[in-house]
Amino acid sequence: MKYEAKPLIISPNHIQQRLHGKLLARALLIIALLMLAKFIYIASLSNYFTFYLMEKFQLNIAMAQLSLFTFLGVVALGTFVGGPIGDKIGRNAVIWFSFLGMAPFALLLLHADLFWTIVCAIFAGFIMSSAFSAMVVYAQEAVSGRVGLISGTMFGLMFGIGGLSAAVLGFLADEYGLESIFKACAYLPLLGFAALGLPKRNI
Repeated sequence: MKYEAKPLIISPNHIQQRLHGKLLARALLIIALLMLAKFIYIASLSNYFTFYLMEKFQLNIAMAQLSLFTFLGVVALGTFVGGPIGDKIGRNAVIWFSFLGMAPFALLLLHADLFWTIVCAIFAGFIMSSAFSAMVVYAQEAVSGRVGLISGTMFGLMFGIGGLSAAVLGFLADEYGLESIFKACAYLPLLGFAALGLPKRNI
């Protein structure tokens, strides 16, 4: 008995997911810019939030570290939750909202009292971290057949930007003070407007 190979059927939607030429370059450039903004902001809080709370509110070290632990916990939760949400409402929407949606919290954090500073940090971390999986998958789908390359590049950027920005922010904090650094980093989420330039996708 002979079996005939059935032709592989690729849906039009799958074909349209691929990007080429200038569209691909634009998409990857915007994703890289958003990754830069995201991980510099996350690094500013994960490395210096405890010192900021202790300096501005005279919080003891135990409570400051507990606040940092809570922040890092919601960052992890936001990363986990962002994936399923992106599947439902689209990668572009999650990426766009994760930056511009947390911008008010990042800016309010600078002018709030202790309680609302921690609340703003929690919301900012949760909303912003929700974009990571969406950005990784967006880039993987844009560069068809290079899943390993894109994954390695994205995670390399995550650790590289985080490490370098922590060192640079530490130097700047010594020169200009922690509060000045937090004020400057609070405007990083506004780079989320660049997400409006991402090529439209089907999913």
